[in-house]
Amino acid sequence: MSSSLRARPHSRWWALIVISLTQLVVVLDGTIVSIALPRAQAALGLTDGQRQWVVTAYALAFGALLLFGGRLADYIGRKRIFMIGMIGFGAASLYGGFAQQGWELILARGLQGVFAALLAPAALALLTVTFPSGRERNTAFAVFGTVAGTGAAVGLLLGGLLTEFADWRWCLFVNIFFVVVGLIGGALFLTESKAEGENRYDVWGTITVTLGLGALVYGFSLAEHGWGDPLTITFLVLGVVLLAVFVWIESRVAQPLLPLRIVADRVRGGAFLIQGVAGAIMIGATMYLTFHLQFVLGMGAFPAGLATLPLPIATMIIAPIATRLLPVIGPRPMLIVGPLLAAAGMVYLSGITPDGAYLLQVAPALVVLGVGMAFIFIPLQNLALSGVAPHDAGVASAMANSAMQIGGSIGLSVFTAVYAASVGGHAQADVTPSQLTDAYGWTFIAAAIFMVAASVIAMFLVRGTKEELMPTQGERALAAH
Repeated sequence: MSSSLRARPHSRWWALIVISLTQLVVVLDGTIVSIALPRAQAALGLTDGQRQWVVTAYALAFGALLLFGGRLADYIGRKRIFMIGMIGFGAASLYGGFAQQGWELILARGLQGVFAALLAPAALALLTVTFPSGRERNTAFAVFGTVAGTGAAVGLLLGGLLTEFADWRWCLFVNIFFVVVGLIGGALFLTESKAEGENRYDVWGTITVTLGLGALVYGFSLAEHGWGDPLTITFLVLGVVLLAVFVWIESRVAQPLLPLRIVADRVRGGAFLIQGVAGAIMIGATMYLTFHLQFVLGMGAFPAGLATLPLPIATMIIAPIATRLLPVIGPRPMLIVGPLLAAAGMVYLSGITPDGAYLLQVAPALVVLGVGMAFIFIPLQNLALSGVAPHDAGVASAMANSAMQIGGSIGLSVFTAVYAASVGGHAQADVTPSQLTDAYGWTFIAAAIFMVAASVIAMFLVRGTKEELMPTQGERALAAH
């Protein structure tokens, strides 16, 4: 930590505000356009298949490049990468806001994801070096974590507000406010730092994992044309092969992008898989929920955003209870029961009808889903870094975030394929409300199956006694990162 910030302690709290705003914009941008998609689709003439890529492009680029972004921040300089990420994110947001064709919006969202992958790890590293220890560190990470946890809900609300009372394009233009604040605050209050010693870039690892994940997600997105389609099979196989090559590279390079010891541990690997499934639900399934609220129930964008609030509110209410319960029963029971509760919520939601009341058919399901998610996210934060050496903590944390984003990309592609199969490939304008609710219902059933799979993963991979699975005090401090 530099002497300048030590001498001016108030600067650290201003730095916390800047970094937290950065985290907010990165998280909320994953959901802010979801609520605006119906109007963006109509304005730009997007097909139903292209529509999901407005969300997928961001999550895929963000998740695939997050590890590499962390390396760049460590090697080139965290403040420098932070500022570059801010400028690039703002430029991509402007480009998307002025988009006149569907492909321009999708490209802009992908570019936002690329620069978010620079911003997020740089911001976290800057927070770590700004608050190295003590009570202030705990307070800083509590603020940072709260902002991260509520960002998705803020995105839905802000997206609904802007779409309803301004224009869907403001869901992208609003980022300029955050960028300006971030650039000014970053210049005034952030101090440069970087990793010491010899650093090498794992170029081939970065290329193979990025192309592999991209091919895999694209293959899943093509499944709306049929799982047996030659192009679908080709991209799915190509994705698996490239990821296998990535694993082979990581086992042989001196400074791998992802040290395999991070994911080889059975418990931690299971935690990452569950994180991916949770991302599929929070990013993928919730998008189709907002469609039901708008297309079938006829809500405006802002009321639809408000209607999703039972989910984050239930999660925030249960999270403290789950936190106190964790050392008593351990993470395994919570990771078995939590996904089953979430699955129950999705099954309940699958019973929606065109004339069904929101308070009877939607709100109760969101409450149950929110409770289940609280019992998932609390233990996952501990398991993701349990047993990780201090020098691997950063990459393990980035891996957890990547798993959620990539899981969201794959989940959304699978749900889109299920939706397309249910409506027989017809455009949304050509199907009745009854057909829409049937199609959305099947996507929620698919989401429930995902959640049951997460419970099974926990049952077979997250094994051990409570004492074996719970991290030590030192590891718990790292988990706060």
